[in-house]
Amino acid sequence: MPRLIGAALNPKLQGEKITTFNSSGTFTTQPLTTSVEHLVVAGGGGGAGRYYGGGGGAGGLLTASGNPVSGNSPYPITVGGGGAGGGLGANGAKGSNSVLGTPSAITSIGGGFGGADGANGGPGGSGGGGSGTSAPGTTGGSATAGQGNAGGNAPVSGSDDTGGAGGGGAGAVGGNNTSGPTPPASALVGGNGGAGTASSITGSSVTYAGGGGGGGYYQAAGGTGGSGGGGNGAGPPAAAQDGTANLGGGAGGAQHTSSQPDGEGGSGGSGVVIVKEAQVATDTSNCWDLRTVYREVKAGNWNG
Repeated sequence: MPRLIGAALNPKLQGEKITTFNSSGTFTTQPLTTSVEHLVVAGGGGGAGRYYGGGGGAGGLLTASGNPVSGNSPYPITVGGGGAGGGLGANGAKGSNSVLGTPSAITSIGGGFGGADGANGGPGGSGGGGSGTSAPGTTGGSATAGQGNAGGNAPVSGSDDTGGAGGGGAGAVGGNNTSGPTPPASALVGGNGGAGTASSITGSSVTYAGGGGGGGYYQAAGGTGGSGGGGNGAGPPAAAQDGTANLGGGAGGAQHTSSQPDGEGGSGGSGVVIVKEAQVATDTSNCWDLRTVYREVKAGNWNG
């Protein structure tokens, strides 16, 4: 009796699956998944408090495909929180790491803190911005290779009339502050945060890991936060902004004056872990290749 094999030429498929972790948890692969694509973003750094607050650096960003895994296996996920903002004369806090705990573990480093009152920015996935000061000039924090960029510097001004520098972002360094006399206030603005990096792992383009803007001096504007969740630096009448949650944005730094509530820097945005499994065949064991089909047709066994 002829064999019916037409259905065997259309194997079932294990569908594409995208899993997003906005908080820590466990990722379990589908049965036939052997590798995954990932995006791992750490928590952003906190902005510095007054005086002269530097912006927080963005959380480190790592993305790649071909990360090997085993099918139907659980892997721990850690989503890093953002660093707290600093109070009067205090640096911000560094962001926390995010980890995809596959056999080849992926660890993104938390964003560096913004420096306050003459302190350098802190190191991290991206570095925090240096604080404005009279002398000596401060530097931005260093970045982790392959994860982000350095924070901006605060040059020597000859006076204390200067804003904080911007934190680094995944796509660009933080902007330097600008020093000068009073007036004009426009010469005293904080540095802008570094731009983040766009990813389409979810099917839509989203920008992650922007740096925080530095706080402005006295009545000057604060720096603008970088695209990808960076918070703006403080400037009248606005207080320092937090980095955006689940984008890993660095926070804005506080302003020189006490016009902002408590003179506090913003808090960094939390990170995110996204894992993508590709579509794969789940049952090809009964499929015939073309040579086999030819033989079976000649033998009269084809009824497709």
